[in-house]
Amino acid sequence: MTKKILAIIFLLCCMTAAKAQFDAHFSNYWMLNGINNPGYAGHNGKLNIVGTYSMQLVGFENAPKSMCFGADMPFKLFNKDHGVGASFFNESIGLFKNQLFAAQYAYKQKLFGGTLGIGLQIGIITMSFRSEDLELGEDSQNDPAFPTGEAEGTGFDLGAGLFYDHPLFHVGVSGKHLTSPKMTLGESGSNSEIKVSPAFYFSTGCNIKTKSPLITIKPSVFLQTDFVAYRCDLSARMEYTYREKMFYGGISYSPMTSVTLMVGGTIKGITIGYAYDMYTTKIGPGSGSHDIVLGYSTKLNFSKKGKNKHKSIRIL
Repeated sequence: MTKKILAIIFLLCCMTAAKAQFDAHFSNYWMLNGINNPGYAGHNGKLNIVGTYSMQLVGFENAPKSMCFGADMPFKLFNKDHGVGASFFNESIGLFKNQLFAAQYAYKQKLFGGTLGIGLQIGIITMSFRSEDLELGEDSQNDPAFPTGEAEGTGFDLGAGLFYDHPLFHVGVSGKHLTSPKMTLGESGSNSEIKVSPAFYFSTGCNIKTKSPLITIKPSVFLQTDFVAYRCDLSARMEYTYREKMFYGGISYSPMTSVTLMVGGTIKGITIGYAYDMYTTKIGPGSGSHDIVLGYSTKLNFSKKGKNKHKSIRIL
């Protein structure tokens, strides 16, 4: 029964010039600035690696499962600061699979006590459909709307973004799929063309000091839209920092969608976090989404040679 329902959805989606919303939402968005905005690449002078995995609509058969990995680092060229990065996105929804591999570049400019990153992202987007797992009735087996054999399409993807990072706050604006890539699934002429609509992101956040030097409050806002649908997250985290250790807990609210609880920490550059999305719609809080995030950050220093060399006190 589930496969028949998915077949109907596929038929509706695969009409000529059909539009698709490609990007998934991750509850730990505040750790994924480099994936959503190429202007973020190389922002903090460190090598940053992050990965996240999301299981959505727990309890539903063929529910979406999404994962994303990203890495970025700074470099200098002609005495100017730059950043490079790469990201990989993979999502499965029933018989569909969406993938995006992208490379990023950012030019960094000091501005008003902070750093402005101007970024560009170039990638390849892939959408596929497991037609061999599709169960059709006798009347639909020869329907050209349903692809046969290897049902996969690829397209060129372009993104751009601005990210301003200040010790007290940050602001980012970016766009993905600006080329509106079109992909034909199945054989040519099968009338199964999907168009991915451009998606736009806005993010901002700040650091609020408390009376305790060990505790910081970090409110943030994240908006994701394709001008047809949108999601806005209003979040607040409390961080406790002591030496090389940081622990956090927080809550996020998305109007008409969900409430999210999050917890995690960082020890020696390794961050582990968990978030649970409880839907406020008729789906109910028990069939929410689990998000796990893992990150690593380390300082880079290519300019100072012999920094760790020491002389023996016996030959001083």
